[in-house]
Amino acid sequence: DEIPTVVGIFSAFGLVFSVSLFAWICCQRKSSKSNKTPPYKFVHVLKGVDIYPENLNSKKKFGADDKGEAKNKSEMPKNSLHLDLEKRDLNGNFPKTTTKMQGSPDLENSSPKHFAERKKDSVSPDSLKSIASLSSEDKQDKLGTLFFSLEYNFEKKAFVVNIKEARGLPAMDEQSMTSDPYIKMTILPEKKHKVKTRVLRKTLDPAFDETFTFYGIPYSQIQDLTLHFMVLSFDRFSRDDVIGEVLIPLAGIELSEGRLLMDREIIKRNVRKSSGRGELLVSLCYQSTTNTLTVVVLKARHLPKSDVSGLSDPYVKVNLYHAKKRISKKKTHVKKCTPNAVFNELFVFDIPCEGLDDISIEFLVLDSDRGSRNEVIGRLTLGSSAEGTGGEHWKEICEYPRRQIAKWHMLCDG
Repeated sequence: DEIPTVVGIFSAFGLVFSVSLFAWICCQRKSSKSNKTPPYKFVHVLKGVDIYPENLNSKKKFGADDKGEAKNKSEMPKNSLHLDLEKRDLNGNFPKTTTKMQGSPDLENSSPKHFAERKKDSVSPDSLKSIASLSSEDKQDKLGTLFFSLEYNFEKKAFVVNIKEARGLPAMDEQSMTSDPYIKMTILPEKKHKVKTRVLRKTLDPAFDETFTFYGIPYSQIQDLTLHFMVLSFDRFSRDDVIGEVLIPLAGIELSEGRLLMDREIIKRNVRKSSGRGELLVSLCYQSTTNTLTVVVLKARHLPKSDVSGLSDPYVKVNLYHAKKRISKKKTHVKKCTPNAVFNELFVFDIPCEGLDDISIEFLVLDSDRGSRNEVIGRLTLGSSAEGTGGEHWKEICEYPRRQIAKWHMLCDG
C-alpha cells in the first residue's frame, strides 16, 4: 500500500511543477515580445530612408512623414544629400533642417542644372531654334573622338599601342539609341598585325583601356607604317555596323622620348575603297519546273593585295536570301596566292516560293587567313532590287528561265 501512495505523491508534484514551469515560460515570452527592439535596420543610402524588418509588409510608404517634408526634399538639389550623409545621428536618421533658397549667397551647393536653366531662360526662342539646328547638324557630321597612346620599347624592340577610349559615338541602334562599340586595328601597309578590342555593350563613350604590343618591328621602320583604326558596333543578328575610321601615319612622330598621348576625330569610312575590289564572273540559271536556282562561280580577277606577300588566298561564299532572311549558304574551295582565281564550282539552291521576286543572292569574296578572321575582299548582290549589273543580270534570269546566263560584275566594298 505504501508504494502506490508514494508514486501518487511524486506524480502530483511532477504535474504541479510542469504546469508552473509552462506558465512561467509563457509570461517570459510575452514580456520579452512587448519590449523587443529591432535587432538591425537597413539604410537606403540614396534617399536616407530607414527601413525596419517588421515594417516591410506594411502599406505605409517610406519617405517623408508629411507633404511638407516631401516638398522640401524635392526642392533640395541632388548633390546636397550626399554632402549631408555624415550629419545623421546614431540611429541613422537625418535631423530636420530648413533648406536654403537658391537666392542665398551659398551658390556653390546649387546643381549645374539650375545654372543651365537660368542661362536658357535668357535666350530668345528664335536663337534656341538656330542653336538646336546647328547642334543636330554637328551631331550628324561628327562621329566621335578616339583617344590612344603610342610607345616604343627599345629593350624588347616592340611597338606598343594603348587604345584608351572613344567619346561621342553615334547611336547605331535606333530602338535603344545606343551602340555596342569595339575597335579593329591594323598596321599598314602590310596588314600583318590585326587586333581588336572587346565589345562594350550599350554605350556611346566606351572606355577600352587595352594595350597591344607588336614585337619584331625595328624602330627604323616605324616611320614607314600607318595605323588604321576601324570603329564598329556589334550586331548579333546581322553584319556589324561601321561607325568610322581613323588613319594615323607614323611619319614624323617621335617615340624615342617616351609614351605619346594622342586623340583624333573619327571620320567616315573611305568610300574609295569600293573601287579596285576586283571582278567576279558568275553564271545563273532558274529552273521553273523544279523551282531551283543553279549558281556557277567561275572566275575572279584583279583582286587587291591582302597578304604580306602581296597576294591573297581567295574563296567565295554564296548566301541565298528569301525576304531578307538567309535560308542557305555555300562556299567554294580556297585558291592559294593568286589575284586571278579560277573556281568553276556549281551549287544548286531550292527556292521556297514560286518565282524569284523575293529571292536575292549574295557573293562574298574573302581572303583565307589562318591566323585571324577572314577578311572580306569584295561583295556582289544579285536580285530584283539590286542596282547596276546585278539588277540587269537578275532581270535576264527571270525573263529567260532554263538558260544559263554568265556575266562579269565589279565587286563592291565588303
